[in-house]
Amino acid sequence: MKAANPPLTMNQAPSARLNYRFSRNLKERAIELMLMACGLIAVLTTVAITIILVYESLDFFKIVSVWEFITGTVWSPLFANPQYGILPLVSGTLTITAIALLVAVPMGTVIAIYLSEFAPHKVREIIKPALELIQAVPTIVFGYFALLFVTPMLQATILPNLPGFNMLVPGIVIGVATIPTIASLAEDAMRAVPMSMREGGYAMGSNKIQVALSVVMPAAVSGVVAAYVMAAARAIGETMVVAIAAGQNANFTFNPMEAAATLTAYIAQVSLGDLEHGSVAYRSIFAAGLVLLILTLALNLIGHYLRRHYRKAY
Repeated sequence: MKAANPPLTMNQAPSARLNYRFSRNLKERAIELMLMACGLIAVLTTVAITIILVYESLDFFKIVSVWEFITGTVWSPLFANPQYGILPLVSGTLTITAIALLVAVPMGTVIAIYLSEFAPHKVREIIKPALELIQAVPTIVFGYFALLFVTPMLQATILPNLPGFNMLVPGIVIGVATIPTIASLAEDAMRAVPMSMREGGYAMGSNKIQVALSVVMPAAVSGVVAAYVMAAARAIGETMVVAIAAGQNANFTFNPMEAAATLTAYIAQVSLGDLEHGSVAYRSIFAAGLVLLILTLALNLIGHYLRRHYRKAY
């Protein structure tokens, strides 16, 4: 019988295929550089967008006072007597985003808990792709759905005085469109919680709903908060639904029953090419874009802080 090979000692050389090879090292370096370049593309794109917005906005603020811009309550850059107070666009954006989150956060969270803790495997495999199909629907379809179906339905049932253009319906429809984002990301975070934590909850006498709410949710809260931030960012950046169903009237109001305009809807309206390139009204879209970028950045910073806070806590 052939004797087994003796184990390697510290003084023996490793296998020849593990020796240094220039060609293999070159390939690994090339792959490493390619992956780093892919990561830098996203960073450089964000930096380039920020530089363009700041550069174009500086020309705008040479003519329009910054104080007037951030405190003014009238936004009428396309009128004969233009005024450039950004607060009406900000109020419309925040109101519609708040309505969307009031719809999406509870429903998305409940769906995520059901898919993660209660749904059988076959049911999960049906519901999750169906939810993701909602994200594939073009937003302009959601816009006409809001204008031609949801608004008349609310007018005929519970809100007879609801005007044809308002902030309530776009907020509701954007919230429905955002549910899959929260449900999918939150469910992934919950399923990543170790099974041992669930078993510990069951061992203490908890039932399924108690384990889901008292064990799984706190452990997955950083991922759930990230899902909320992603949903809010999508709601803030939504364009076509509000452009079609909100009326594009820049009113400084937080009343969801009134028509309003958002930052994205105004940018889309002016970017159609009807204004002279380089005019003050044209440059106002870059100032509005800069405000939108600041809002999104602030939202992401808040989300990052909350994720770090809850990650340390749990």
